[in-house]
Amino acid sequence: MSKLYIVPTPIGNLEDMTFRAIRILKEVDLILAEDTRTSGKLLKHFEIGTHMHSHHMHNEHKTTENVISRLKAGENIALISDAGTPAISDPGFLLTRACIENGIAVECLPGATAFVPALVNSGLPNDKFVFEGFLPEKKGRQTRYLELAEETRTMILYVSPHKLVKTLAEFVTYFGEDRQICVCRELSKLHEENRRGTAREVLTHFEKTAPRGEIVIIVAGKPIVKEAKKNKFQKEEE
Repeated sequence: MSKLYIVPTPIGNLEDMTFRAIRILKEVDLILAEDTRTSGKLLKHFEIGTHMHSHHMHNEHKTTENVISRLKAGENIALISDAGTPAISDPGFLLTRACIENGIAVECLPGATAFVPALVNSGLPNDKFVFEGFLPEKKGRQTRYLELAEETRTMILYVSPHKLVKTLAEFVTYFGEDRQICVCRELSKLHEENRRGTAREVLTHFEKTAPRGEIVIIVAGKPIVKEAKKNKFQKEEE
C-alpha cells in the first residue's frame, strides 16, 4: 500500500538527521522538496540518490493532483522542506489533507522543528502555549496584535531577521515594554543565541546588533490578575 511520508530535516545541525529519516528517503520512489537545490546538498551528504521534484508554496496547488495520482498508482513518496518539519509554516498541509481525503496513508516522522527547542530554551511557561508562526504582513496585523495582547498562554512566533527590530518595536507597543520575551536565533548551530529579557531590553540589544539567521520569538502571555478573595465579613454581608 502506498504512503506519503512527512520527513523532518535538520534546522541547522546535520547531526539531527535521524537514521529512520535517511532510510525512508532512500527507500521511497520520489522526494518532494521545497527547494531542490537546498535539499540536494542534504541528500548528497547522506548519499541519498532518490529522485526529487519541486513542491513549494507557489506550486503546491498545481502539483498536488499529480502527486495524488502517483500515490494511487502505488508509489511511496516523501515530503521534505528546507529545514524542520513540513507543514509547520511550510508546505505540506494541502497535500496531507488531499491524501486523507483520498484514503492514502500518511505518516509523519518525529524530528527537528524550531519552535520546540526555542520554547524550552526560553524558560517561559510551557505547560500551555499557542503557536502563531508568521504574523500577517500588512492586512490584519494590527488586529492580530490586539487579539494576542489578551492571550494568557505563552506565544511562539517566527520572524525573518530583517523584520526582527520592527516586530520587537511592535511588541513594546502592543504587549508593553516589560513583557518577558526570548529571541532564539540560529538554533542547533555553532552561534546559537537565546536572548532573554523584557521587550524593551531585547529591542535595545538588536537595535545595536544586527540579527542574522532563522529566528523564533517566545513571548510570555498576559499576566492573569486574580481577584482578591473576599473575607468572611464581605461574604456575610452578601
